[in-house]
Amino acid sequence: MYRAIYDTALVHTNPEAAHHAAMIAIGAAGNVEPTRRSLAATIGRRGPTVTNPRLLVFPRPFPGVPGLAAGMDKNATAVLGMDALGFGFVEVGTVTALAQPGNEAPRLWRHPDMEGLRNRMGFNNDGARVVGERLRRLRSSPQGRAVVVGANIGKSRATPLEDAAADYATSTRHLARWADYIVVNVSSPNTPGLRALQDAEALAPILRTVREEATRATGREVPLLVKIAPDLTDEQVVEVAELARAERLAGVAATNTTIAHDLGPGGLSGAPLRERVLEVVGILRRALGSRGVIMASGGIFAAEHGRAFLDSGADLLTAYTAFVYEGPSWPGRMNRVLG
Repeated sequence: MYRAIYDTALVHTNPEAAHHAAMIAIGAAGNVEPTRRSLAATIGRRGPTVTNPRLLVFPRPFPGVPGLAAGMDKNATAVLGMDALGFGFVEVGTVTALAQPGNEAPRLWRHPDMEGLRNRMGFNNDGARVVGERLRRLRSSPQGRAVVVGANIGKSRATPLEDAAADYATSTRHLARWADYIVVNVSSPNTPGLRALQDAEALAPILRTVREEATRATGREVPLLVKIAPDLTDEQVVEVAELARAERLAGVAATNTTIAHDLGPGGLSGAPLRERVLEVVGILRRALGSRGVIMASGGIFAAEHGRAFLDSGADLLTAYTAFVYEGPSWPGRMNRVLG
């Protein structure tokens, strides 16, 4: 029913306005206990807790394989609502050290003919201090502490590339204590120069700085992943995997949006990425071997897509575009099927 409504009505609304309205509604539903419980017991009902041994690097078990990708709940305002809808975990962000408005509108477009979304949002968010305080309040309640939450961090637009490590460290300092894991995002196409940080020589000091800051802020080793673009060559993907092993990362998040399209500015997500991301996941698994978590994202609309990614070597799945197109019953349904 939702898809029919989406295809006939919602697809004609302003994409960013629709996103904001959805976040307000989901956030409100999650903050009202009877509504939250009702959603969790019905459309948000999940399957059994995940038992994958590679996930033991995280501080607690995941209640489901598919989670919410970064980009949807940028400011951690709807974590409880997303959990109630059945996501196995919620990744907030991308959060930057400095609050920033992002790029000018229009900056979000639908491509329903190919089940894709295109964005040039530019890391619009409230900043690490504000989001960190929001997560602190979330974790002050039993229901907030029960959700597996990841924090996706990026470089502030105003920060020069040579100061990127310190910028990421600032975000880490505000967020790490409240996060189950941290994803270092160096692959968005919408912050000038950011993708240059995927080079191993530039990336290594950032990862080391983030790890040190996370340990300092929490007194524990916080699982750390790096998020890469699908537009890397196979050789570059292997280099990132080797760096992840050398730096003792928990794993790699594959992938961000692609710029390999002719639709206009910004990165494309959704079904058009599926084939390439499957290839990247396979390359990563061969390079990482039996260790190292792969968190896959890109065109996972149906259970067969999720199984294909898991069979290729992924351990966790994240979604944004599929959630937009398939609606509020998607996360619970996927988790009941995939575990």
